[in-house]
Amino acid sequence: MLKRRKSTRSSPPARSRSGTPRHAGTPAPVGEHRPASPPGRKGAKPAPIHDPYAEREATRYERPIASREAIVALLEKHGELMKVEALAQALGLAAAQDFEALTRRLAAMLRDGQLIQNRRGGYGVASKLDLIPGSVIANAEGYGFLRPEEGGEDLYLSPAEMRKVLHGDRVLASVVGVDRRGRRQGAIVEVLERRSPRLVGRVVEENGLVLVTPDDRRLHQDVLITPGKDRGARSGQIVIVEITDQPTAHRGPMGRILAVLGERLTPSLVVEMAIASHDLPREWPAAALRDAANVEPEVSIAEIDGRIDLRAVPLVTIDGADAKDFDDAVHAEPHADGFRLLVAIADVSHYVQPGSAIDAEALNRSTSVYFPGFVVPMLPESLSNGICSLNPKVERLCMVCDMQVDHEGEVTRSKFYPAVMRSHARLTYERVWQALGEKDADARHELGDLMPQLRNLHQLYRLLAKARQKRGAIDFESSEVDFRLGPSGEVVQLGTHERNDAHKLI
Repeated sequence: MLKRRKSTRSSPPARSRSGTPRHAGTPAPVGEHRPASPPGRKGAKPAPIHDPYAEREATRYERPIASREAIVALLEKHGELMKVEALAQALGLAAAQDFEALTRRLAAMLRDGQLIQNRRGGYGVASKLDLIPGSVIANAEGYGFLRPEEGGEDLYLSPAEMRKVLHGDRVLASVVGVDRRGRRQGAIVEVLERRSPRLVGRVVEENGLVLVTPDDRRLHQDVLITPGKDRGARSGQIVIVEITDQPTAHRGPMGRILAVLGERLTPSLVVEMAIASHDLPREWPAAALRDAANVEPEVSIAEIDGRIDLRAVPLVTIDGADAKDFDDAVHAEPHADGFRLLVAIADVSHYVQPGSAIDAEALNRSTSVYFPGFVVPMLPESLSNGICSLNPKVERLCMVCDMQVDHEGEVTRSKFYPAVMRSHARLTYERVWQALGEKDADARHELGDLMPQLRNLHQLYRLLAKARQKRGAIDFESSEVDFRLGPSGEVVQLGTHERNDAHKLI
């Protein structure tokens, strides 16, 4: 496989022997490998094609192979599909590890829609074959559309074409004409990437067969459950299914039941269905949990070394009353030229190193997903609610933006630095607004020494808002939806929170 370089210093270029293969070119200056002899020409060794991006590849990998651009150029020059063996020969890749790296690169180019591969293993350039990569958008009536990845008009996919795929699949399609409405009509040539194999549906028994009808109406094909893989599910029950055999033009998808969720749509079951339907990763890989367990729950003296010490600065967090983790803290202090504003965020990068198991899983999850009373977090709880949360009265590592704001609301200077802080209070929007806007005596008494700091923040917010208005910026007013849950998790009341200045200053 391709092995990443540990430094940017490149090795001296290898020298090639002259020769005239079928796809000859000038020798590549960097990352060149001695080619194998082509079949039928004993002793002749073709020179690798010229790769204009060889130097770039050499800085990335210890054993670089041809760049994607060079592979595309070779296939375009050849003018017909080539198998991996022919590509390796033309590129001068003889070593087993280089051949493996080439197969991996070709697989990535297939996945990204740059190449197409036929059933005999031949590779070609997708754009030169007039093929369009895109995502399948299904309609509950059975037909669908291909949404091109490069933009432009969607392709209509007939119900016959849609039998080969499911909503969310990435495919390559060709334009085969127009339908009676004048829309471009497509035909699916290859499936590049299948959607998540898991889905939620309801069991239906027909003529001794067990089928699952997907809950998502865009998944218009029932899943046939393989005999013996039904986990004892009965007709009418809600289940999680994994597709094991993808649909074809001649039959629908086949799969196995992973879990029986139940029969009644309870609040907790609705959450389970949503998680399963969208294939949200709820379980943590063992390696990520090991990484999280190795993180110390408290900041050490060694970690503080070299950071700006802000522990005495009265930074505070302001969030909703139901927030569990606190990502940012603020502090403002007036001076003759305006305000000094500090915005601190938790230094997650100190604990989640690039390439670690936690980093890979966070990339996979992309974000935390919030449900009423429940969250699927992006990081393990010991990090997201612990050492990476700016909890009150404890030391935390942070990254800070330190700004000078003048009396016109313009930022005149700014700098960024790593620091250590100690949040002086965990405040809520509601309580802050009661003290600032409603002038509630109890709220002001409760916040006590923090009131001058909050007044500074509010005054600075109004300066910044005035500057925004002067620039012609648009303020979009919206209400925050609030779900009130009953003892068993059901939504008993739905309300809204109007955004006030406490929300806006953050």
